[in-house]
Amino acid sequence: MARYTGPVCKLCRREGQKLFLKGDRCYTGKCALENRAFAPGQHGQGRKKSSEYALQLRAKQKTKRFYGMQEKQFSHYFDLAEAKQGMTGENLLIILESRLDNVVYRAGFANSRRQARQFVLHGHFAVNGKKVNIPSYQLKAGDVITVRSKNQALKDLIAANEKQTVTPWLSADHSKYEINVTRMPSREEVDVDVEEHLIVELYSK
Repeated sequence: MARYTGPVCKLCRREGQKLFLKGDRCYTGKCALENRAFAPGQHGQGRKKSSEYALQLRAKQKTKRFYGMQEKQFSHYFDLAEAKQGMTGENLLIILESRLDNVVYRAGFANSRRQARQFVLHGHFAVNGKKVNIPSYQLKAGDVITVRSKNQALKDLIAANEKQTVTPWLSADHSKYEINVTRMPSREEVDVDVEEHLIVELYSK
C-alpha cells in the first residue's frame, strides 16, 4: 500500500498548523512550524488569495494528513460515509476515528498516529483475542483491544501515558494493556480541527 515517506514536518508547514505527526516533538521548540511558520518551497512565503476550491482542497488534505492516508483510501471512506444514513461529514469522521491505529493513539498507547500505525503493523495488538496488523481495521462498539507483544519498550510507553486523558468513547486500562470501545464517538467528541462540510462540498462537485 502506498504511503507518504517524506518529511512529516513539511506537511504541518503546508497546512499552517500542527498536525502532531511526531508526538512529543511537536510540543517542543524543535517543531518545524515554530521556526518556519510558512509553507515549504520557494513560493512558501508568498501571499496568496484562497479561492473556494482551495479552501475545500486544504480541508481534505489536512484531514488526510491528520489520519495518515492516501487519496484512494480517503475517497473510499467518503463513499462509505455517503452511503450511510445521517450527515456524510459526520459519518466520515466517525469512520476515521474508528480505525485501529487511531484508537491505539487515542487511548494513549502511542505518542502519535504514525507511531500507532507502526505498532499495529508489527503485530503488537489483538482485537477480541485475534491478532490484527491492519492499521485501517474498523472497530465497533464492544471490541476489546489488547497488547499481545512482549516488547518492553512498548509497555513502558503505555505505562508512562497512564495519566493521559482518554477520549470518552473509549475505556483504557494501562495496567492490563487493554482498550475497550464502549461506543462510537459523536461529532462533538472528535477534537480534530476539521471542517467536514468543505470536504463534502469538494466531493460533491
